[in-house]
Amino acid sequence: MCGRFVVARASSDLVAEFDIDRVADSLPEPSFNIAPTQSIAVIIDAINREAASGADPDAPPVIRRLESAKWGLIPGWATDPAVGSKMFNARIETAAEKPSFRAAVAKRRAAIPASGYYEWQTAADGTKTPMYIHAPDDEIVLLAGLYEWWKRPDAADDDPTRWVLSTSILTRDAVGHLAPIHDRMPVFLEPGLLEDWLDPEAPGGPELLGAVSEAAADLSEDLEFYRVGPRVGSVHNNSPELILPA
Repeated sequence: MCGRFVVARASSDLVAEFDIDRVADSLPEPSFNIAPTQSIAVIIDAINREAASGADPDAPPVIRRLESAKWGLIPGWATDPAVGSKMFNARIETAAEKPSFRAAVAKRRAAIPASGYYEWQTAADGTKTPMYIHAPDDEIVLLAGLYEWWKRPDAADDDPTRWVLSTSILTRDAVGHLAPIHDRMPVFLEPGLLEDWLDPEAPGGPELLGAVSEAAADLSEDLEFYRVGPRVGSVHNNSPELILPA
């Protein structure tokens, strides 16, 4: 699973690195201890309404957006947004079959930038040790995700906060040197598959999911990890010192 992660880069760095066309008005600040239900940055490709309607024939058909989303997917049909607190991860093996995720798998797929993530390794005596897993040279890793828009039933049509964007990080079986840390790991998104993964008109079928999952296994081989201190266990702690080796 993936229940805590780090984004040490400023949003401006993400805009330049991932060719973002449109940036949300308010984006999360860098954080060293992101937990479920908090706001995180997500990259999504969306149909350009101006192009689709013919209002601007020169407009690109798809625009890449950097948005702020609540971590914990709220299905569009949900009556209570609190259900999202339990949906911060989705298994890539079964997401397409789950009522909460299958619509998003089909056409609302996201990429979630991360500097690294935390996982707790359990020893034979039950002791849990926090580990920080990251790419070499502090590179940004993209995690495959899903997103949904949920409309607040009590909000007026002209209320700018009536739509809530939420997201979930996909996971798969851990492999290689990450497997002894935890049996699950995030689905690391291969940059060469980014266009297909984000394409809102491409079906999220077994072929795409399989390719992304298989590529994630290869990407995991390059990741590094080390033990960090226990302070990361509290969401109230948030500083660069959390990712220092213990």
